[in-house]
Amino acid sequence: MEDAYREIIKACGEDLSRPGLVDTPKRASKAMQFLTRGYHQQLDDVINNALFPSDSREMVIVKDIELYSMCEHHMLPFIGKAHVAYIPEGKVLGLSKIARIVDMFARRLQIQEQLTTEVAETVQTVTGAEGVGVIIEAKHMCMMMRGVEKQNSLMKTSAMLGTFRSNPTTRAEFLSLVSS
Repeated sequence: MEDAYREIIKACGEDLSRPGLVDTPKRASKAMQFLTRGYHQQLDDVINNALFPSDSREMVIVKDIELYSMCEHHMLPFIGKAHVAYIPEGKVLGLSKIARIVDMFARRLQIQEQLTTEVAETVQTVTGAEGVGVIIEAKHMCMMMRGVEKQNSLMKTSAMLGTFRSNPTTRAEFLSLVSS
C-alpha cells in the first residue's frame, strides 16, 4: 500500500523527497488500514458473547452513534450518525455492541444505503428481534468537496425490518424518538 501511495503522490505532481512528504506514503497506508479495519473484524469477536436473556419486549434505541466511513465510489469520507432500534424477543444485546456493529460495517469501502441495510440485518440476525429500525444520516465529502460542492447536503437512509416495517405504530414511535 505504501508503494501505491508513492505512485499516487508522484502522479499528483509532487516531489516525494520534499520534507513534508517523505513519510507520507507510510502514514497514508496506516491511515487507510485504520479507516478500513472493518474488513478484518469478525461479528462474533465484535459481539463477544454480550447477548443476554431478557423478558423485555419494549423498544431499545441507541441514537446518535457517530460514524465515519469511506465512499466506495470516490474513496472520500462520509461522516454522520446512526440511530438503531430493536424490539427484543427473549434476548438483548450489550449496549456498546450496537455501536461496534455500526463501526464494523462503516469501516469498509461503502455506500450509505448498504451500510444501513447491513446494520439492520445484522442486529436482526444476532438478536432474533421482533423488528429492527436503522436510520443513518451523513454528509458525504464526495458531494461537498468535488462535483456539485453542496456543503449543507445531508443524506438520510433507513431500513425497517419486522414489526418496524409492518406496524405503523412501531415505526412512528421509532421516528418520534429519533427526532426528539
